[in-house]
Order: sequence, then C-alpha cells, then structure tokens
Amino acid sequence: MPSCSPDCCLLRAVEIIKVFSEDGTGKVVEIPADMTARDLCQLLVYKSHCVDDNSWSLVEHHPLLGLERCLEDHELVVHVQASMTSESKFLFRKNYAKYEFFRNPLNFFPEQMVAWCQETNGTIPQSQLLQNFLNSSSCPEIQGFLYMKETARKSWKKLYMFLRRSGLYYSTKGMSKEPRHLQLLADLEDSNIFTVITGKKLHHAPTDYEFCIKPNKARNESKELRILCAEDEQSRTCWMTAFRLLKYGILLYQNYKIPQQRKTSLSHFSTPVRSVSENSLVAMDFSGRIGRVIENPVEAQSAAMEEGHMWRKRSQRMNILGSPSPLHPSSLNSVIHRTQLWFHGRIMREESHKMIMQQGQVDGLFLLRESQSNPKAFVLTLCHHQKIKHFQILPYEEDGQIFFSLDDGSTKFTDLIHLVEFYQLNRGVLPCKLKHPCTIVAL
Repeated sequence: MPSCSPDCCLLRAVEIIKVFSEDGTGKVVEIPADMTARDLCQLLVYKSHCVDDNSWSLVEHHPLLGLERCLEDHELVVHVQASMTSESKFLFRKNYAKYEFFRNPLNFFPEQMVAWCQETNGTIPQSQLLQNFLNSSSCPEIQGFLYMKETARKSWKKLYMFLRRSGLYYSTKGMSKEPRHLQLLADLEDSNIFTVITGKKLHHAPTDYEFCIKPNKARNESKELRILCAEDEQSRTCWMTAFRLLKYGILLYQNYKIPQQRKTSLSHFSTPVRSVSENSLVAMDFSGRIGRVIENPVEAQSAAMEEGHMWRKRSQRMNILGSPSPLHPSSLNSVIHRTQLWFHGRIMREESHKMIMQQGQVDGLFLLRESQSNPKAFVLTLCHHQKIKHFQILPYEEDGQIFFSLDDGSTKFTDLIHLVEFYQLNRGVLPCKLKHPCTIVAL
C-alpha cells in the first residue's frame, strides 16, 4: 500500500465548514481539524470586519428538531459537525450571556434551587458558589420541579429533579432524595443541553421556558430527546447554566479568562482597538497646553455634552455653507441612525423579542426599531433582569427643528445616535444603561 505524502496528510487535515448569519447569508471556510469554536469565531470576525469583543458565538442549529445551542469556546468544530445532519447548520451570532454567570453568579443561581450533597457539612456561602461548581471534589446540586414531556405522547409530567455531576435525576416518590427513589434521566458526559426554539405550540408545553437534553448519538430521532420545561426564565437559566458548569467545570473558567489574559499581554505592545462602551471611554480636557484626564464624573458628563453640541453645530454650519453632503441637517438627523448596528428598521415586536433572547438576556442589551403604531416614532427594546421592555421614542418639533425624546420632551436629542450615546452613559428614565447593542452581521 503506498505511503501517504506530507502534502496528502495536510489536505486531509482541512475541513470545509459553512456558517450562516442571522440574515441567511452564508460563508464557506476551510479550517484545520483541530480548530476550536473560539478560533473560528475570531476568523469570521476578521473576515467580516466586525469588532471582536469576545461575545461572538458559533451556534449549532437543528431546524427539524427545533433546537439550538452555543458551542463552548474549546469545542472542536469538526467533531460537532460530524454529529449533525444535512439539515443542521452553524450560525454566527452574538451571545452576551455566555459568561455572565462568572460576573453575577447570584443572578443565575436562586438560593432555593442550590443544594449540597450529604458529603458536605453545613451550608456553602453564596460567595463560594462558583468555586464549588468548578471544584471537581465538591458536590453541588440543583434541585426543583420541572415538567417532562412523556416519550411519544403530548402529555407532560411534573417531577422533582436533581442535577448532579453524575447526571440529571428525577424522584419517583415526591421530593425524596433516597437512592432507591432516584431515576437517571440523562448523563451529562454523553449529552448536550439545547434551547427549544419552536415555541410551546409544537410540544403543547405548559410554559414558554422549554429546554432539551440531547444525547450526542441522537441525530434526528426525537424519541431520544429529553424535553423539559421550567416555571420561569430564571429557573430555566439556572438549570442550563448549571449543566454547562457541571459538565465542563474549570474549562469554562479558562475560556472566560483567555480573552482577558490576551488583552493584557497585547496592551504592552499594541494600540488597543477603541470600542464604544462605558468602560473604555475616557474624558479628556485639551483646553490647556497639555491634555488631562477628567476624573470628576460631573465635569466629564458636562464636557461630553458640550463636545456633542459643538460637533453638531459644526456639522450643521458645514452643511449650510456648502458641504458635499446632499442632505440638509434636519434630513441627515432623521436617517443617520440607519448606519448603526443597533438599528433594525421596521421589524415586529415579536422579532425584537426573539433577537434579544437569542443574544443573551443580560442587563443593558438593546436595539432600536421603527414603531408599528406611530410611523414618526421609534421604539427602544431593552433587557433588564431577564425581562424585555419597550420604550417609545417620540419626535418633538422646536423652532423648526425635530428632536427625539424618551421622557415626554424633558430630555431632547437632535438624532437617535445622540440619544443612544447619552443613555449609554446615563440611566435617566431607563431601568439600566444601554450597554450591549443587539447586532446582526452579514457574512
């Protein structure tokens, strides 16, 4: 049998992957067999010229089963593709909630749902919650009622369940934890957890908060799926986050830390890319002979407002004096927002909900869209405490100029970009600041 040449081996190590964006556009890329999901996301970020803020994810999407999940950053893309059917595909999408539980663990694990096995003495302080999930020698446990869809039937059964490192169990006798009353439902090692995207109508679910545990060997067989349903969004998030932590442990923490370590090492010899976030904007005063950082927040806010007004005055004066722009200042202000990644045009309320949920229901995730009820108005869709809220932005005319306002005219802005910039720095009438733009990038 002829031996394989080095070139032949190299060709065999390359795989073809097709990735789709939210708008249906796709990109075919050649990747090495050992490429991780994080590396592929960074490659797509580079090819699509979008900002790499470490919140991009590769999504495993199964349209026939109505399931999807975000791959973990360390997973090998080729291995995942090998378990997918021809109808399944990869999506490239933002996921701001990917590691949010490391920043705000108490929001993800309600005290009544967390228990510790009998090997641990006493209760575990909330401050040590994540450490015990990451420590393979500790015995954390998530407990609570879940609805389970009965196999090959439309009916659901409410059962008391326990999620441990060894798997997901349900009690055959009320809330009993005795080993003889526990039945193994799913093994974490050989399964992955998915969000159900088909809505509760298909499965006649008792609530909107479905999720599914899919064995790795199951491709298109719905009878192998364990479809579950929680009482509310916080409970569903708790079960799904705990599943990831118990399955992957310290690997998740390393995935979370890698971008921060990379950013620290790069800062010694490269100029950081400027991103529009409240953590990266620094107010400067250049009125003197040398610039100085404005540390007083009140002075910084005043300087930012003054600079914004000066910029708009210069822009309007240039247009009046014969700028190359064909737009009049007032017409420019009315359309300039269309260039922004957070503006999504005339989408329905339901579509805005879907986008927010898909990109991670974290505080400050937002988008702007045209109002369905008022053709001259806009709507700010904002996530806060895992709830999606809508705020109408109304136009106001003053001295022949159009302004926009969220608070009945108390605070007015010449355009929507100005409005968004203000609420990224100030909460105002909103429940939280605007932090994460809901973004769709065409590949």
